[in-house]
Amino acid sequence: MTEFLIKNPTQEYEFLPMQITKSDELLRNILHERRQKLASLIDFPVILWSGRSIPRNYPALVYPFRASSHFLYFAGLPLENAAIRLESGKLELFLDDADPGSTLWHGEMPKRAEIAERIGADAAFPMSELKARGTNAATIALQDSSIRLQQSDILDRSLAPSKSPTGIDLELTQAIVSLRLSHDAASLVELRQAAAVTVAAHKAGMRATPTAKIEAGVRAAMESVIISENMTYAYPSIVTVHGEVLHSEHYHNPLQVGDLLLADVGAESSMGWAADVTRTWPVSGKFSPTQRAIYDVVLAAHDACIDKISPGVEYQDIHLLAARIMAAGLVDLGILQGNVDDLVEMDAHALFFVHGIGHLIGLDVHDMEDLGDLAGYEAGRVRSSRFGLGFLRLNRVLRSGMLVSIEPGFYQVPAILNNPETRAKYEDFVNWDELGKFADVRGIRIEDDILVSAGGREVLTGELPTKALEIEDLVGVSA
Repeated sequence: MTEFLIKNPTQEYEFLPMQITKSDELLRNILHERRQKLASLIDFPVILWSGRSIPRNYPALVYPFRASSHFLYFAGLPLENAAIRLESGKLELFLDDADPGSTLWHGEMPKRAEIAERIGADAAFPMSELKARGTNAATIALQDSSIRLQQSDILDRSLAPSKSPTGIDLELTQAIVSLRLSHDAASLVELRQAAAVTVAAHKAGMRATPTAKIEAGVRAAMESVIISENMTYAYPSIVTVHGEVLHSEHYHNPLQVGDLLLADVGAESSMGWAADVTRTWPVSGKFSPTQRAIYDVVLAAHDACIDKISPGVEYQDIHLLAARIMAAGLVDLGILQGNVDDLVEMDAHALFFVHGIGHLIGLDVHDMEDLGDLAGYEAGRVRSSRFGLGFLRLNRVLRSGMLVSIEPGFYQVPAILNNPETRAKYEDFVNWDELGKFADVRGIRIEDDILVSAGGREVLTGELPTKALEIEDLVGVSA
């Protein structure tokens, strides 16, 4: 497919009764291509469920609905309480028309036939007819246990978790992984848009920092950009002065001079495609000498890893490159002591760089992670038992069309550094007194989204600066 044009990806898909547009035709063509590719890999029927809203504390108050990514990939629209049946490249849609009484609360809803026409379905039926079509069909189990029960009932068999499927479910999973590992032109339209909005959100967060009183003020500035583009956040935003807490979801801490603020925030398009970016900046607008020293080590790893990305490269080798650069930088600063290769072999760097270098990005921010390591790891590979390396989410040979994150970091996690066994093991390799001089560096992470291309790589989020001086200029100096 050489071109793809659809309605502005930042706008929710509008249903115009009995009116088919050029955008609809292009959407159908893309979905048709995906179904044909799946049909070339398997020879049995498939049923995929979209899922449904989950009540918060009473039925009418629900969490925002997010359709299953596997459903979205082949159906193209975020339909709720729907299923599709795929066989030999054809698609049947199963969806109930909205109850007439719902119009009062939700407005006029499109009919099943209209939706079927827009996605190029070959037939459409109410959900009650799905069971009769469930014989010998494969599926991917959803995370919602109530939907999994429905899946089991329709298919008349028990389902293993999505990360450990068996039989034809395993064959289906492997086929979908092979399709979704590399993004088609339609996917890239959405991914580029999500990346652009994410870049704008981070710039807004930096500009808001001098006047924000607590972390929530910066979070609000960033998420308002995403919401204003009719997108949502791809994962709970991390905006924290406690960067050593990798997935912090608290926003109450005050912003004080001397703090570093770590913001890991990404947009998700209305069709579910994600971006994932992290920047770390000084609340005051100026890195301290110790903060700048560590920042430059992390940035050196970030830049070198991006330069290494191209088809045919082992992603684990990129992780180990980051480990060596981090170790060498910490030796230069006097924090680590010893030969760099020896330090990496004994995982001394992982005291501070505790996670993997990154992951796949696509319809999920950790794309296809519901499938466990079936997606992230080449067949036959298993997770390492080594400290740090065992958290690597992607262990594959890179190929054109993959979108991956590169996100080295430095963290002083008290639970790790104050552990008596850890301190004893690395007693001769960490200069604890020298480390104490860097107490104002709780956590630093720098993350970008990199498209593997035939010519090497493209940084989709490259419009957001990474160099320390440019970051300082964006934040500005508070009075």
